[in-house]
Amino acid sequence: MNLRSKRKYNEISQENKKRKVESTTASKNFISLFENLPNEIIYEIFNYLDIYDIYYGFFNLTKRFDNLYNHLNPYLRINISTMSKTKFDNYHQKIIIPNRQRISTLRLSNPFTTAIIFSPPKIISKFIQLESLNLNKIDSAYLKNVLKHIINLPQLSSLTIHVIDFIKNSNELYLQIFRLPKLKYCKLCFQIMAHLDVSSTTTNIVSPIEHFIYEPLFPMESFENLLSFLPQLRRLSIHKIHDLHHTQMNFSHLRLKSFTNISLNLYSMNFDRLEEIIKNYFYYIEVLHITTCDDPQFLNAKRWERLIISFMPNLRIFNINHTGVADKYHDLINQFNSSFWINKQWYFTHAHISKDNSQNGIFYSINPYRRKCYTLDWQNNEQTCLDINENNFYSVKHVFIDVKQVSKNCSNYFSNANELTINSFENGSLISISTILNTILPLQQITKITIAHCIFPFEQFLQLLCVLPNLYQIKYYLSFFIGIDSKLITNKENFQHLSIQNNVKRLEILPEGCTIEQFQFILYLFPQLQYLHVGMGKQQIETFIPYLSPKPFPQTHPLFFLRIGQLRKKSIPHLNRLMKLNHLHDHYLIKIVYCDLYLWW
Repeated sequence: MNLRSKRKYNEISQENKKRKVESTTASKNFISLFENLPNEIIYEIFNYLDIYDIYYGFFNLTKRFDNLYNHLNPYLRINISTMSKTKFDNYHQKIIIPNRQRISTLRLSNPFTTAIIFSPPKIISKFIQLESLNLNKIDSAYLKNVLKHIINLPQLSSLTIHVIDFIKNSNELYLQIFRLPKLKYCKLCFQIMAHLDVSSTTTNIVSPIEHFIYEPLFPMESFENLLSFLPQLRRLSIHKIHDLHHTQMNFSHLRLKSFTNISLNLYSMNFDRLEEIIKNYFYYIEVLHITTCDDPQFLNAKRWERLIISFMPNLRIFNINHTGVADKYHDLINQFNSSFWINKQWYFTHAHISKDNSQNGIFYSINPYRRKCYTLDWQNNEQTCLDINENNFYSVKHVFIDVKQVSKNCSNYFSNANELTINSFENGSLISISTILNTILPLQQITKITIAHCIFPFEQFLQLLCVLPNLYQIKYYLSFFIGIDSKLITNKENFQHLSIQNNVKRLEILPEGCTIEQFQFILYLFPQLQYLHVGMGKQQIETFIPYLSPKPFPQTHPLFFLRIGQLRKKSIPHLNRLMKLNHLHDHYLIKIVYCDLYLWW
């Protein structure tokens, strides 16, 4: 090597060393960059994290981060979603117990967690800053105990209750909630042994509730009493209000000035009865959402016009969805095109639905109302009569497909949908269901899918699963295992690839039973599965329970919650003895609620 070449080589070598040093220094600066952020920015980042992640990610890291954790917002928001019992035990001991007096929001979505956190029930009185409480999937027996002490929470303003079994005395529950002194928002979801009836209840209870959502069946006879309990009511939503007896009723003119927003799904109620309700209670209503069926008088435009002018003068939004015989819809739609409706910008359309040789249809409001759910019937897409062109489906999050013959000829596209339900399905074409669906909604966005009321070929299901990369939850309500040769399927290369790639964490298969072999097949197909709900017969579960002890599943599999449904009551005592015999209480928390067995580990 000559002198010039050697000098050039040394220069290049020195330059490479310099770049290496600069790169190393930059890497060190980058690594310490987060630690150099000011406290205000770190707290902003913490706002996007669960308190559990903050604790395990930063506590005991440095003294500075310990101090930041200890001086977080004094009011903590706790959302205990799906997690293993081991993780929950740490969460409970290290976060919830030490911070009971700091928790402002508490959401529980597990039938076991309420009994653990509020044990004994009177301990709920220590949550003195609690403003919002969501008890999801709580059993009625424990709810009764909790409600005895919940009245001692001085700040509670929001309450959501979803009961997993039956409420025997709904009146007692109803009145306990109305006694809560600061409650502004309440949502109730449960099944009742006897229909709610507060029509004969005499009490001086006055609730401060302003927003009330009621999902069980509600009797028309109790409507006036309900309003009398809620003098500050602003928004009311009743998912199914019934008028089965059609008895003569004496109405009083109970007009609440703050009562401006109502949503009613009418069940076995005619227009005459609704008109009585409107005349007596809806004078100050500004927003009206009505779902109706059968009675053609609901589509009497002149009658609605007179009712709105005289008894709902402040009405801004009128949203109706009516299902019934569609033979006269073409004439009816024209009645809603008068100046009264056009001046208010209330527009309507309708679609024909041909099922079982009947000509039914849906008459419904369109712009400016934005629907979150939309039912698509491919077969009858060409028969849909649109008087107003409805091309805006941006608000739709949940698409229902109800189709006898699959077709790719659909003009609607739901760009923001993230949930899909298939109610009926027949694919006689050579085009795959995934190809067709991709022309209707973005499959990569779908996180929840429900297969209901139809035989859905398993091969088609696997094809669909391949194009749903972000699918989190599956509900499958008919014949999941029909025609499945698990040994043949698991040997296929595309199945093995799918079992590695899919991220499904929640699976519900009902009402079908599940054998041990099918259970193992599920674990293999869904390696990320955390929650499984299946139905089982007596013989199946007797075979299944010993399999759970002492180490039920491969330790590499993340499954930690199992719900076995469709049990008969007379088999429950035997199952209890069988579980004790196999020492399952040493490994699980076990709860039998109504006809379902819950296991959590």
